[in-house]
Amino acid sequence: MPLERTFVLLKPDAVARRLTGDILQRFERRGLKIIGMKLLQVTPELSKQHYAEHVSKPFYPMLEEFITAGPVVAFVIEAPEAIAVIRGMLGPTNGRQALPGTIRGDFGLSRQMNLVHGSDGPEAAAREIALYFKPEELVAHTATLDPWTCAGDEK
Repeated sequence: MPLERTFVLLKPDAVARRLTGDILQRFERRGLKIIGMKLLQVTPELSKQHYAEHVSKPFYPMLEEFITAGPVVAFVIEAPEAIAVIRGMLGPTNGRQALPGTIRGDFGLSRQMNLVHGSDGPEAAAREIALYFKPEELVAHTATLDPWTCAGDEK
C-alpha cells in the first residue's frame, strides 16, 4: 500500500483556542508523519483559491471572513491512506454531531467554527498542498519509529 499525502489546516478558531499542540499530538501519536508545517495568515486571495468551489455561494463571504480572521497552521501529512485516516480523526463537519474521540467531537460545538480542514480526496490534497507549500518546503524523511507504526507491506 503506497504512502499518501494529505493537507490539514488548523483554522483560526483552533489556533485562537490554543488547540494546535493538542491536535498535532493526536496526529503524531497515531503514527502519522508530518512532512511540512507552517503558521500563516490566509489572505482573501488565498481563501478564494482554497475555497474556489464556494466563491459564488451565498455563504462564501462569511467563510472568507472566518478563515482570514486570524493565523492558521498548515500541515502536510504522509502515511498509508492518510486522507481517510485524517478525515476519520476529524469527525463530521458539525462538532455537535461528531462523536467523542474525534477532534471535532472532543473540541467542537459548531458547524462553521469546526477547527480543522482536511483534504477530501487525492486531487484536493494535491491542489491544497500546492497552494500552501512549495515543493522544497516538504521534508520527506524516515522517522526512527516508522518500523513500529506499520508493517512493511502496508507502506
